[in-house]
Amino acid sequence: MTSTQSIIVIIAILIIILIVAFMLIINRRQLREIIELDDMITKIDKMDLGNDIAKLDKIDLAGESLTTLTTWRKNYEQATSKKIPEVQELLEQAAEQNAHYQLFKANKNIKQAQEIMKPTYDDAKNTKDVFTELLESNRENQMEYDDLNKSYQEMRKEVLADSFKYGVALDQIETELGAIETDFTEAKSLTAQGDQVEAKRVLSKIKAAINSIGTKLPEVREAQHELDTVFREQLSELTDTYKKMASSKYCITKVNVLEEIKQIRVQVDDAEKLLAELTMADLKKELKQIKSEIDGLYDVLTLEYKARPFVEKNQDKIQRLLAHAQVESKKLVEKLRHIDESYELTHGELAESRKLEQEVNDMNRQYTVDTQNIADGKGVYSEVKTSWLSMIERLREISDEQKRMSQDVDGLYDAENVANDSINRFKQEVSLVYRRLERKKLPGNPDTFIQMYTLVVNEIGHVAKELSEVRINMEKISNELIQISDDVERLKREADEIINCADLVELTLQYSNKYSNHDSIKQAQKKTMQLYSMDYNYKDALDTIATAIEKVEPGSYQRLENLYYSDKKNN
Repeated sequence: MTSTQSIIVIIAILIIILIVAFMLIINRRQLREIIELDDMITKIDKMDLGNDIAKLDKIDLAGESLTTLTTWRKNYEQATSKKIPEVQELLEQAAEQNAHYQLFKANKNIKQAQEIMKPTYDDAKNTKDVFTELLESNRENQMEYDDLNKSYQEMRKEVLADSFKYGVALDQIETELGAIETDFTEAKSLTAQGDQVEAKRVLSKIKAAINSIGTKLPEVREAQHELDTVFREQLSELTDTYKKMASSKYCITKVNVLEEIKQIRVQVDDAEKLLAELTMADLKKELKQIKSEIDGLYDVLTLEYKARPFVEKNQDKIQRLLAHAQVESKKLVEKLRHIDESYELTHGELAESRKLEQEVNDMNRQYTVDTQNIADGKGVYSEVKTSWLSMIERLREISDEQKRMSQDVDGLYDAENVANDSINRFKQEVSLVYRRLERKKLPGNPDTFIQMYTLVVNEIGHVAKELSEVRINMEKISNELIQISDDVERLKREADEIINCADLVELTLQYSNKYSNHDSIKQAQKKTMQLYSMDYNYKDALDTIATAIEKVEPGSYQRLENLYYSDKKNN
């Protein structure tokens, strides 16, 4: 056998092996499908639907329940009499064919059986659920009927025993309880007729109604108590209290109390109508509104009642405070008017004091009106209390402002004396500076010093003239004195610089004579003398000779300068 023939044989053997393996796999898969379908038939049989139908027939169902049973009984009978036998026959054929490896025929029968069996099995499960529900409904309906009836009877006893607590709502409660009793009769009749589905619906309606009334009853009792007892007693108390307060000269203008009480009584009557109809949502809103309005009236009366002791206790105190404030305000105005004749009050103190005096007088007039209204029974104590508390606080603030203004103007006299002393001191200091320069017997004074000296003298003379006027501005003078002080100090520094430069020029010139044979020194000495004697420019004169001698003998001027200031300090 050639190699080619060997390959062909091997390939043929492999193909045969694959075909056999494929057929085995298909055979086993189809066998599992047959077993699964057979299991479905077994499960339907175990559902025992026939027994359920027998039990339901004994119940004597009617109405919707009977219709439901009839519909699903047909599904069951059709499955057991036709569909399941047909499937069983198909499965027997498929099993036989599959065992003999007639795979395609077996597959066809399996597919046909599956198409019949799967919906049949689903219908059977649904039928079982429906039958179970019908059986359970009968038992559950009876149990729920008993439980609901027990709750209903207890509720009726409760309403009967405490009927007075429900007031105007009793008739509507009885009506709703009567409707429930009618529903009980219907549920019992439907159960007796075997219509469990409809009976269950009615029992659900009864349960909802009992729960609704059960929730309402405590709310009704509470609402009836508030309307019939609490609110009416509060309104009567408010009426009596208001009349007593009015007779005791309490005046209330914020609201018309009696008219408000009248309106609230109408609201209470309207709320009772809502209660009689068991309109609980609207009733709750109305009760909340009534409570709020009653509380508001109590707040109004309480506010006035509590305000009166304060007013009576502080009436004399306020009068004394106002009288004292008027006296102090008048004194301050007179004091400032007098001071204004001699000093310019630059911050409007006099106008401000008059404004405060007017404010105190206005408060006094308001106080007079308040006390008269109280005496006439027209005063609203809460408003008077608020007004007087504001007065007390404002009087304290006014007193603080007046004290501050008084202290500020009191300092004007002292400031004037200080200013005069300062002017005299400045005059002395300027004179000393000038005499000091004169004692040095210098050829003359620099123009900058003369200008500064003239400026300071003029400033001092100007301020001295202002201080001699009948009415002076101390604030302006104080600022000018600060400027003069700075200028005097500057004048002193310039005088010191002139004297120091002149002394150092003389000292440096003497020292430079040792180098008189140097042309640079001779020229510097000549220029220095010109600056010193002719121009009175002592600083430039010092710079000229110092620069020249430093070139000849470095460090020499620095030694001369250090020696000069050292001797000056020691002396």
